[in-house]
Amino acid sequence: MRGVLTLISARITPSEHLDENVVTVMDEIGISLDEQFPKPLADDVVQAADVVITMSCGDTCPIYPGKRYEDWTISDPAALDLEGIRSVRDALRTRVMELADGLVTLP
Repeated sequence: MRGVLTLISARITPSEHLDENVVTVMDEIGISLDEQFPKPLADDVVQAADVVITMSCGDTCPIYPGKRYEDWTISDPAALDLEGIRSVRDALRTRVMELADGLVTLP
């Protein structure tokens, strides 16, 4: 039996728009970002999460007791070419799949 995994991406200080190259590489694997926009990391999102993945935000990330936090070191796609962004996408996909596998509990 498979569950549902909802992923939300946000930043402490979001950009004004999505990076065109990020949109391109996600589209390559069938993920459309057409309806997406940069979002601020809100307290209510963190409070509702089962797992919070941070990427080097340090003390600026909201921390709530009882939440599972993981800090992933990933290159910022804004500083990369298309191939570099593909590598980031693929690394994140692998990490998310590993995380999802670890969240599964059987009766």
